[in-house]
Amino acid sequence: MGFEEDYAKKLITADEAASFVKDGMWLDYGWCNATTEAFDRALAKRTDELHDINIRGGILVNPLHIMEREDAGEHFTWNSWHMTGIERKYNKRGCGFLSALRYSELPRYYRENIRHVDIAVFQVAPMDEHGYFNFGPNASHMAAVCETADKVIVEVNKNMPRVLGGFQSDIHISDVDYIIEGDNPPIGEMASAGEPTEIEKKVARMIVDEIPDGACLQLGIGGMPNAVGSLIAESDLKDLGVHTEMYVDAFVDLARAGKITGQHKNIDKGRQVFAFGCGTKKMYDYINNNPEIMSAPVDYVNAIETIEKLDNFMSINNAIDIDLFGQLNSESAGIRQISGPGGQLDFVLGAYRSHGGKSFICMSSTHQKKDGTMESRILPTLAPGTVVTDTRPCLQYLCTEYGMVNLKGTTAWQRAEKIISVAHPEFRDQLIESAEKMGIWRRSNKR
Repeated sequence: MGFEEDYAKKLITADEAASFVKDGMWLDYGWCNATTEAFDRALAKRTDELHDINIRGGILVNPLHIMEREDAGEHFTWNSWHMTGIERKYNKRGCGFLSALRYSELPRYYRENIRHVDIAVFQVAPMDEHGYFNFGPNASHMAAVCETADKVIVEVNKNMPRVLGGFQSDIHISDVDYIIEGDNPPIGEMASAGEPTEIEKKVARMIVDEIPDGACLQLGIGGMPNAVGSLIAESDLKDLGVHTEMYVDAFVDLARAGKITGQHKNIDKGRQVFAFGCGTKKMYDYINNNPEIMSAPVDYVNAIETIEKLDNFMSINNAIDIDLFGQLNSESAGIRQISGPGGQLDFVLGAYRSHGGKSFICMSSTHQKKDGTMESRILPTLAPGTVVTDTRPCLQYLCTEYGMVNLKGTTAWQRAEKIISVAHPEFRDQLIESAEKMGIWRRSNKR
């Protein structure tokens, strides 16, 4: 049977696909901009007749149709691997929950721990002449999801970029149970962080000064990593490589500025490697059928064993707050979940193990509360319930607008002293007083 004939036999409507869902099932909606759209809309029409439906996914860029009703939580539960603002709202309503993870292990979670998905449904690029549907910029863990699903339903979207990979970036029609031809909506976008602030520029300049020619870059999400990318584009740096969890617009700008060649990469030479990508149409157009781009599963991209093979690896990530022990939080405000751990720890550890590698955690020293008062992001101890994303031995460079310090190899009092040295001056005396009470301060700056 030819691929086209097989395609026609497996073609069904979104309503027919949604009819397969029964009470108590676990579904997988895919990932990020490949999250199902037509199937989700069809399933929402069945809300009243369904109960105890659990759905996995994450990094939503568009709201889910099944969550539009106020009573959605009586029928559906959203289980997120990494939260966006949309998912925080579901969490607040009690119908969405974070599934804590170490992102590099996610494919293994499916293969060895979850082991069973009733239905996996997600958007893909149109089938090619060899019978393959491309996962778009979302190789991530999708092959593992498909391997563990009883039914695999692909939702074809002509606007999904075809992203070339090394492996596990496509699914063959022989492994697909059903095909939906959706309405081909634009691929969900995530806007760039915008023009960097003066604080972000100041931190970025410190980091860029530490980056050598030929370095390999990983940029996290947020204003400061974006500011670093902007400054690199304006710098004299050359022959940079890319190996990153998330591919964003900043890399497109760097590539077009002639900064990225990947010629000094020890592995995947000449290719920009990532686990998933989300940005604007500019980025989707750039990565479409581009041989320079390589979308690969996250257990390869984020593996410490992979990262450490790349010399001069530069990992640049954001944080929310840090305490004087060096415990870092990048995902919660107390018990309120904001995002998730993602792969930050993978890159913090992997960069340090790279020959010439450096891991930078960047943050503003303060933030403004709703009442207009200023609060330090450097705290004596993290607030009760705060999630520790990176444990205290893991951090290397901590950067604020007041400086950059290396925390590796420090004793408790050295660590506290260095962290306080990059705090906002208005809070340093309070932090020293707290450190003395906690028994982690050797001398006072007032003596």
